[in-house]
Amino acid sequence: MKSLRMILLILVIGSLMLVACGGDDAADTTDTGSSDTEVAAPAGEKVQLRLWSHQNAAFQEGNQAIIDKFMEENPNIEVTYETFEYDLFIQTLQTSMPAGTEADVLELFGTWVCSYAAGGRLLPMPKTVMSYEEAQQLFYQAPLDGYYCDGELYGLPQEFNLEVGGALMNPALFEAHGIAYPPEWNNFSEMIADAAQMSEYDGETMLRSGFNYVTSDGLGFALTAAILQQGASYFAEDGRHFNFESPESINAIQLLMDIAQKDNVVDPILFNDDSNWVGDSFFAGNVAIGFVGSWAAGEGLLNYPDMDFDYLQIPPYFGNENVFAADAGWGKVVSVNTKHPEEALKLAKFMAAEKANALVWNTSTATIPALKELVASPDELLAKAPFLESTFSLLPNGQYLGNLTDRDQLWYEIIYPHMLDAIQGNITAEEAAKNINTEANAMVDASQ
Repeated sequence: MKSLRMILLILVIGSLMLVACGGDDAADTTDTGSSDTEVAAPAGEKVQLRLWSHQNAAFQEGNQAIIDKFMEENPNIEVTYETFEYDLFIQTLQTSMPAGTEADVLELFGTWVCSYAAGGRLLPMPKTVMSYEEAQQLFYQAPLDGYYCDGELYGLPQEFNLEVGGALMNPALFEAHGIAYPPEWNNFSEMIADAAQMSEYDGETMLRSGFNYVTSDGLGFALTAAILQQGASYFAEDGRHFNFESPESINAIQLLMDIAQKDNVVDPILFNDDSNWVGDSFFAGNVAIGFVGSWAAGEGLLNYPDMDFDYLQIPPYFGNENVFAADAGWGKVVSVNTKHPEEALKLAKFMAAEKANALVWNTSTATIPALKELVASPDELLAKAPFLESTFSLLPNGQYLGNLTDRDQLWYEIIYPHMLDAIQGNITAEEAAKNINTEANAMVDASQ
């Protein structure tokens, strides 16, 4: 996923290590909501669990610390932690889950969960472990609902994946252009007026963008947020198909076209996903306001420790309330094929729902917590990731993106190309809306 640019592609797994589970004793049936029976470990032997995740140094550090604590508190359980380079991780999930050879506990991105659940690959969480109503009290709605599929809860979220509502800010560029900092914008138009003043040119060539928002992640989230802020929905009445041809959708596309073509905050030919991507161009000093997910600030703190920058909220596109749709983010689920469902569910809950452990994971990964309690008492988290504070007041306004059939296809192959075409001046807002709507609904129909 392009929204996961921070993933460090370090190692490639040479082979899958299968850890033997079970023993010669008769199996005991446990009340977990699964049709499988739990295989009891022979007397004196530890229950063997495996956990899989993608390879990312920060994620691995957080996961391993919690796993070590879990094994210390549960000496009868041995957890083997296996990681995969990101692309290989996706491929391995797709091949191993039908074969039933996947790990007991899996770290999945929330947007993927319902697809695997619909295929019968994931174990529903029994109400005795965590009900959906209990989870609603603990977790923000947007990340939680990525794990709630057809009335069943499948695992628990650890991250609120926020790609909209905030932006990277370069204080030096505000100061150089005589613009007050930190900004106190009352509406989106005021922000755009300041951004336009910070755009710089050599003749007709833009050297610096006042506001770079032309990204494949950003445009999808901007479009859906702008529709919601007008009180409409991007879904059709059946909840499966889309309505990207509504007046509200056309209004949103036109706004995003106008700020490039009339307000001159960005040259979409020079600044887009393939040229001067927002993260690269911002930290190179060529962008004053960079529209990107809050994760980019965490990456920036690591890669550009001497640069003075902030991550702050930007005003809503329409109206006064910054409502938006969000991905569910990373979390833990349990395979339906686990031979030890009770212990696997215990591990997933231990990692995601216990405050102390969630804090370890979120501080290690510098991600926005899905757990409400960490936002209510954020001092330890903000000591490591101070840029997250500006996002906290946004979180209650977020809703889950919903079932997009194939989020990546919709975002990267449908919305982005047509939105870019419109912003670059090649087609009208109405044409872009029609193209997006037609192709998005064709995608849905092809999946049925």
